[in-house]
Amino acid sequence: MGSVRARKENGLLIFDFRFQGVRCREQTTLQDTAENRRKMEKVLKKIEAEITLGTFEYSAYFPNSPTARKFENQVQPEMPHPAVSPSTPVFKEFASEWFEENAVGWKRSYKDTLQITLKRYLVPEFGGREVGRITKGEILKFRSALAKVTNGTKIGLSPDRINHIMTPLRMILNEAADRYEFNTPYLGIKQLRVPKTDVDPFSLDEVKVFLANVRPDFKNYYKVRFFSGMRTGEIDGLKWQYVNFERREIYVRDTIVSGQEDTTKTVQSQRTIQMAQPVYDALMSQKTVTGGGKFVFCNRAGAPYSYHNITNRIWYPTLERLGMKRRVPYQTRHTTATLWLASGENPEWIARQMGHANTKMLFTVYSRFIPNLTRQDGSAFERLLSTHRADSGVTS
Repeated sequence: MGSVRARKENGLLIFDFRFQGVRCREQTTLQDTAENRRKMEKVLKKIEAEITLGTFEYSAYFPNSPTARKFENQVQPEMPHPAVSPSTPVFKEFASEWFEENAVGWKRSYKDTLQITLKRYLVPEFGGREVGRITKGEILKFRSALAKVTNGTKIGLSPDRINHIMTPLRMILNEAADRYEFNTPYLGIKQLRVPKTDVDPFSLDEVKVFLANVRPDFKNYYKVRFFSGMRTGEIDGLKWQYVNFERREIYVRDTIVSGQEDTTKTVQSQRTIQMAQPVYDALMSQKTVTGGGKFVFCNRAGAPYSYHNITNRIWYPTLERLGMKRRVPYQTRHTTATLWLASGENPEWIARQMGHANTKMLFTVYSRFIPNLTRQDGSAFERLLSTHRADSGVTS
């Protein structure tokens, strides 16, 4: 059994272990502190595990050591059973334990997504395998299979979806490696490159045409979507208690995910949105319809809209009827951002309205929409809208 100790003469920490029957001592430049000892003991455990497995390369850890040169031409004897010792639990059992230990810190929507990922992809592939015996090659083969054609017509999963599946696999294997003291097989596996976000916003003229032709009982809903920058879950979960007409503000505090109330996407997502005139008018109009209930936009029973139902019954049919390009409803959020930028609003103000932590997202996603001159507070956006107010599709 090796050890980490300090030299008496200089107080620096050293590794002290045996390799191929030889006592090896390697000095570091680290001072003798509790934190440094913990770090070195973790490395020493990996060294001893590799020695046990017959995979230890002295020069990989201590490339400038004179002792390393003694072992350069020596072959470490092969172990008869290069298995992980002690034995490790099977993936299904450890993944369940890992989930239960960490679930308390996760949002409900994230827990639901993880459960689906485990049940649909990870457990069927690795469930009966010991976590300590899963290899890097098996991981890469699994990832490759996710991207391949599954039958004659269906294409494999997107790089972004694959990354979301692989992330919990990495977390589970890394935790198992740390807990059972073996080398994680996930080392060196990078995420797949994901294409940049496809920003395809509506022009203001397109917005006007859409609002003038959408089903009347959904006009207020889409007007708020187009001119507030709210995410789908945020507007579907908007409650009247968070609408302040006196201050002309919307307070984003909750969201709806899969029909259930949840917290917002991020801490920054909890924000105050200043109502542009079309948003104010739409909400005032909507108050006469649903003002006596809990949610601003809801069905006849007072429950929030079903996202997929509204999208398939209202959104896409309206686009098709008007001969407009088929775009996902999330483009309404991109539309708000690009209209604000085109009108010359200050990017920092826009970032706050959108719920971004800083302006990085704006400059990354919307760079081609940012003009040279900027203002500060929403007034420029109001001026842009005012030039179109002759059309009732925006303001009424």
